[in-house]
Amino acid sequence: MTPTDELRETILPVHHRILEHPFLTGMTDGTLPEEAFARYVVQDALFLVEYARALALCAARAPEAETLRMFCSHATEAIDVERDLHDRLMADLGIEPPDVDTTLLTPTTLAYGSFLVSACAVRDRHEALAAMVPCYWIYREVGLHLVESGSPDPRYQQWIDTYAGEEFIQAVEGALHACNRASAHLDADQRRSANAHALTAARYEWMFWDSALRFETWPV
Repeated sequence: MTPTDELRETILPVHHRILEHPFLTGMTDGTLPEEAFARYVVQDALFLVEYARALALCAARAPEAETLRMFCSHATEAIDVERDLHDRLMADLGIEPPDVDTTLLTPTTLAYGSFLVSACAVRDRHEALAAMVPCYWIYREVGLHLVESGSPDPRYQQWIDTYAGEEFIQAVEGALHACNRASAHLDADQRRSANAHALTAARYEWMFWDSALRFETWPV
């Protein structure tokens, strides 16, 4: 079993809960409210800034040029390629850029982004990569799962096709390979810590979709 196989096994119960979440099932059966999807798109665009920071930190800590280039590329794509997807979706949803710029991060968006940046800045490298892997793997698996059914809404289908696409799948494989290399010789305590970071990240993934569906706001 590779290190990422162990991480995947750790987060699998959360992954199953994600696939059952009404936000995602609503994308394929057309019942997801447009307002919830719009809220998700805006929060995800804001989250990508922090996600790119975390990727840049992974790049800075890479032991070899190949991994450094890969994470630098992924950080750029998070800002440019995925942001382009969000810009197109926001245009279709009637969301203006100034509206995004003045939107507060929800508690979940802020917490998840802060967790990833902190893990990549101050934790050991195997913990940092373990925290990043769930976002890669879960989005790939969600995309591949949802594309089997498709969506009656072209905006939802566009989102699904992005994460079921070959370009994203290749990026996931690169990140998994880097994590396996960094985690090849961990002792039991280090493996437990890596698994704990992956599990926290997976839980935040579930919370991210859930917060959009229930219109999470700051309580005070």
